Amino acid sequence: MKIGVLTWTYPPEKSGLSVAAREIAQSLAEAGHDVRVLTFDRTGRAMDGAVTVIGCALAGGALAWLRKLPATGHLVGPWAMARAVRAEHARAPFDVIEGTNWYAPGLFVALDPRLPFVTRNSTPVATSGAGARGVRARTDHAAARAVEALAAARSDMLISNTAAHGAKIAALYGVAEPGPAHHVVGLSLDPVLVAAGERAAYPAGEAPVRLLFVGRAEYRKGYDALGPAIETLAEEAERGAIPEFALTLVGVGEERVAELSAAAQGRVAAFHRAESDHLYALLADTHVVVAPSRYESFGLVYQEAMAFGRPIVACAEDPSARLFVGETGAGLLAERCDAVLLADQLRWVIREPDLRARLHQASRAAAGRFTRATLASETVAAYRAMLSRR
Repeated sequence: MKIGVLTWTYPPEKSGLSVAAREIAQSLAEAGHDVRVLTFDRTGRAMDGAVTVIGCALAGGALAWLRKLPATGHLVGPWAMARAVRAEHARAPFDVIEGTNWYAPGLFVALDPRLPFVTRNSTPVATSGAGARGVRARTDHAAARAVEALAAARSDMLISNTAAHGAKIAALYGVAEPGPAHHVVGLSLDPVLVAAGERAAYPAGEAPVRLLFVGRAEYRKGYDALGPAIETLAEEAERGAIPEFALTLVGVGEERVAELSAAAQGRVAAFHRAESDHLYALLADTHVVVAPSRYESFGLVYQEAMAFGRPIVACAEDPSARLFVGETGAGLLAERCDAVLLADQLRWVIREPDLRARLHQASRAAAGRFTRATLASETVAAYRAMLSRR
């Protein structure tokens, strides 16, 4: 098949969205399909293995200026993406095009009945923050939600990462529940990461107990609960009430560390960015991955931790955490994303090396459920089912 994948960003840009786009594209290419990624974070044309990467960024001008405006600016990017899709389709026709729901880069492709279009749902903008503040921000947020919902409603088919995610998307956008027109397909992990995880022995030694958080310092990721929890535990470590621990933050700037108490600052290191090799080294060196997200569309952070056999401390608010962490026994779940409840789970895992060892074994056993081969085969099956109905 000749497949187009629309995304706002693509590696080496580091984000869950870009990582997912690359896994989708690479899995389909490895299965023998012609895959072209159209991405808004660059210009030009290049190859990523067998995948063609086409940059659609606006190089200045009136459109680039319009994109900065609230509300209406959300239409500029999708319009530019559709223009690029039409040009590429005229050069070498696509059989199917898919795009993320996140700010709907495929909106105007979905509105064109001539092009088969699939929306693959990531985390919707409605769950990406604690809520917009101010008239301008609220207006902008509402416009983004409307753009996502319209693109989803006009798509020929939807794909969600889990059944719970699909149900949430259906309720949010008013589209079909998971079923014939709304498939459930789990994502995969980069084989390089998987191989690194398989090689990584669980770290020996007890002190300090090393914790790792990967994500942005935002409400959805539970950072508002993590900071106070670490401050509480740092005070306890100062008194000798719990063993020493250290927390590494990936995706968080040093300025956020400066907001913590002095006791916590001495136990926290932050890296605004970490290249793949650095991230793999941090995962190999950590005892526990802390991922207190309120909502994940799939939960790549959980999957990455399990690839390394690392215990996870997460929150039961997130359906993906209940599925991947709770049901497999790969970690501990705080009942809610709350600083006190999160500290309770972290305190337990910091104090108990035997518990960490049991969770490590369960996490290792739960790894490897999602591969590029299954991602490709299930995606193509969904495409073919959609095309048969057109």
